This record gives sequence, structure tokens and C-alpha cells, in this order.
Amino acid sequence: MVGWVDGWLGRWLVGCCCFLAGEHLRVCPQGYTCCTSAMEETLSNLSRREFEGLVREAGRSIQATLNAQYRSFDTYFIELLNGSERWLEEAFVKALGALYGPNAVVFRDLYSELRRYYRGAALNLEEALDEFWARLLERMLKASDPAAASLISDDFLECASKQAETLRLFGEAPRELKTRLVRVFVAARAFVQGLNMAGDVVRKVSQVPLTPECNRAIMKLVYCPHCRGLGSVKPCANYCKNVMKGCLANQADLDTEWQNLIDTMLQVASSFGTEPSMDVILHSIPVRISEAVQHMQENMELYTNKLFQACGERGEEGTPTSVSEEPKKKESTVTTLEYKPSSAAAVRLEVQVSDVSSKLKEMQMFWIQLASALCNSKAASGSSNNDKCWNGMAKARYLPEIMGDGLANQINNPEVDIDITKPDMTIRQQIMQLKIMSNRLKNALDGNDVDFQDTSDDISGSGSGMCSEQVCVRGPPVFGPKLDRPKLDVYNPAKNKAKGSGYQIQPCISLILLLLVSLLLRRHSVKLSVDKLTTANDR
Repeated sequence: MVGWVDGWLGRWLVGCCCFLAGEHLRVCPQGYTCCTSAMEETLSNLSRREFEGLVREAGRSIQATLNAQYRSFDTYFIELLNGSERWLEEAFVKALGALYGPNAVVFRDLYSELRRYYRGAALNLEEALDEFWARLLERMLKASDPAAASLISDDFLECASKQAETLRLFGEAPRELKTRLVRVFVAARAFVQGLNMAGDVVRKVSQVPLTPECNRAIMKLVYCPHCRGLGSVKPCANYCKNVMKGCLANQADLDTEWQNLIDTMLQVASSFGTEPSMDVILHSIPVRISEAVQHMQENMELYTNKLFQACGERGEEGTPTSVSEEPKKKESTVTTLEYKPSSAAAVRLEVQVSDVSSKLKEMQMFWIQLASALCNSKAASGSSNNDKCWNGMAKARYLPEIMGDGLANQINNPEVDIDITKPDMTIRQQIMQLKIMSNRLKNALDGNDVDFQDTSDDISGSGSGMCSEQVCVRGPPVFGPKLDRPKLDVYNPAKNKAKGSGYQIQPCISLILLLLVSLLLRRHSVKLSVDKLTTANDR
């Protein structure tokens, strides 16, 4: 660490003679000293600012790497999507000519919805794809008989849309496209969200202020040797590590979930190159659409007859269902496209995945290595038995053992007084966010986009509103495959109250029944006694 002592204060401390008695010192050893109480307080504040600055600087380096990887992947993904759209438009303009123009909005809206989903919009991807095929079917039905196009009713179109899956109007293309697109888009969106969230965690944790106990320890480590006239003596390596491990104990507790997040992101990144790879899937959009259109065109007469049978009249009331008898012009047809991935495209994807993976691996041990990293340039080098280093009291060997990492291991830290029962809540919140994001990424590997509850504002245990296993399925809009979602009962105060009161009344009913039985028995006993007395009197 550099920059701990600067300006006139640093020069004065290095060159001064220590002639003051140290009884007034609150942090540094109370021997002969160069520092007054005011100077000690000034140095304490300075050490706090500089240490917090170093932690923020280390965090900014990780943030910059994550931001760079986000921009790189985002640029690559959007370029693939834009290239897919351009290819579709060029092919369809060539095949359909003037007929494509009035219908281009259907295809453009599809790509627009795909971009919105990737950017994080509250959009159900499967429903967006279903809507695209419904709109495409409407356009093709009207184009098949332009003379009767204006007579097709909304009810007929709605019925036709529902029959599309059953009759396989577009063949297998819609199902195949949905399966592939959902997988790659869910993974891509979760991946960029993971990069952004990881950077946000680093930013928030790096801004956690120094505790008073840590401030004292840092002051003693850095500036107390200067107050003793030992400005050229570096802290002992193990002494520095114990101070840093104590001050960064809460940050080190991020390690487990941070590593889990990085591991899962590496799996997601690797999935982008799994066959069929990301670039192939995005370029398969025009391929599958062309297959669907060609299939529909080749079987138009058969399918329209089946639709008439299933949906009845296609026009307004009184409109005949027969196909227009006007002579038709020969329709422009779409032929099936074929995408042949180039070696250059494969290499670019490989480089993209390799680069982001290597950067993620480099930062995987960040939180657990931060303490040692901050000591590397500050502490004395060499053996732990070095007796020419500052040990917190004098220029001598540092004897205590090195503490472990994390809050629980600081219970016997000789340098920093820490209450291990009181973790930093800001950092605990970020640990929860890492866990939630890891679960989202794991689901993304299976093509499931699960909407997790944001618990950043409340992680205070029971009653905090957290869902089991941090997974909540909310009301509309719902993301991801609908069939994979459990159904949750809508909260109804009256209904819940009735259920709750019924549960509470049951033991009360039992007590009442017992009381009634007791009263009946007592009444019967009294009646018997009265009868006996009456009989005795009669005698």
C-alpha cells in the first residue's frame, strides 16, 4: 500500500525526535512519542480515509472488468441479433418483392420483442413468440385470398390461431424455434444480469465504512511506528494480515456465494458454445420462419378447408364460407433458407467465451485474497520470524498466529476487537443477492427464467417476506415457460381469515363439548340424588 504518509505531516514525522511522554495517546503505545493527541486524531482520520480509499480502488478494478465484459458480450449478442434480422429481411424482400413491405412490421416487431426481453423487460418470451405466429397466420390467410381478406372476422382469426398448434399449420418450425430461442435468450439475459449484479455487489460492499475498532487497528498498523520515530520500519507481514483479516472479516464472508456465482456464470458462458451454438440459434430464426411459411404455402388449400371445418364461417354473418372464385395471381413463394456458420463466426464465439471465462476466473478469489493483496506492498517481506519489523508495539518479531478468513474466525484476533455475533447487514444483504442470482443462473441453464424476489431491503429473518429457497413466482407479468410454474393461491384476506379462525376455533369447540358433557353428567347425578330423596321421604 502506498500513499499512507504524505505532505508536511509525513516529512515532520520522519525527521522528528521523539521527546514527548506518551500518556496522552489513545491508540499508539504510550512510550516516548512524536505525536500529540491532536496529531494522533488527525492520523487516525487519515488512516481511515486512505484504507477506505484502497478498498474502493480494489473494488473499482473489479467493477471495471465486469463492465468491460458486459459491454463486450452485449455488443456481440446484439450484433448477432441484428445480423439475423438483416438476413431475414434481405431474403424475404427477394422472395416476396412488394408483398413483403406491408407485412414487414410483423417480423420487425418480433425482433423488437426479442431485444426488449434480452434487455430485461417484463415480457413472457413464449407468449411473444405465440403472438408472432398468430399475426403471421392472419397475414397469410388474408394474402391467400385477397378478395375476401376484408371479410375475415376476428372470431375466425382467433379460432384459427387456436387451431394452429393442433393442425400444425406451420409444421414443426414454431416448436423447434421456441425451444431453442427460449434457452439461449434466458441464458443470455441471466448472464448479463449476473455481470451487472456482481458489479453492483462489489460497489456496495466497497463502500461499507470502517468500524471504530478497525480504525484503531489500522492507525496502530500504519502511523504508530511514525509516532515512535520508526517511519522506515514496515509492519510485520503476519501482523498486517491479522489486521486486514479482522477489518475485512465481513467482506471475506462473501467468498462462498461469490465463488458459487462465478462458477455458475462460467457454466452459462460455456453453454453458449454448446451445439447448437448461440450464433447458430440466432441465425436459425429466419431459417425456421422460412420453413414455416413454405410449409403453410404448400398446404394452404388443405389447411384452409380444415380451418373452415373447425371454425365455421370465416366472414361476417351471412358471408359465404367458400373460397373466392376470382382468378388468383400466382403467389410469390418463400423458399427455405439455410444457414452455414463460417469458421470466422465460430472463432469469434470461442474467443468471446474464452475471454469472459478467463476474466471471471481471475476475480473468483477476490474477496478471500483482498486482505493479503492490501498487505503486499505495505508489510515487510521475508520470513514470518523477521525481528526487524513493526509488531504493533515495537520493532520486534510478531508472535501471534495468522487468523482464518471470515467473521467467525476472528473471535481470537489479537489486533481487531470484533463482535462476531453482529455481522454487517449491508454485506449480508449482498450475500443474499449473490445467492439469488446464482439460483437464477442455474435455472437459466435449463431454459427456465424464474422471477426471484428482491430481498435487498429486508433480510431480517422470519416475517421478512422472503419466499422459500428465495424463489417467488409472482403474478403477471410472469417470465419463462408457463408449464414449469407452480400455481400460487391469490391472497384473500376474508378467505385467510376464515381459514385461520376455523383452525383456532377447533380446540374451543372441544372445550365447549367437554363442558356440556360435564354439565349433563352433573345434572343427571343431581336428578338421581333428588329421586333417591323423594323415595326415602315417601317411605
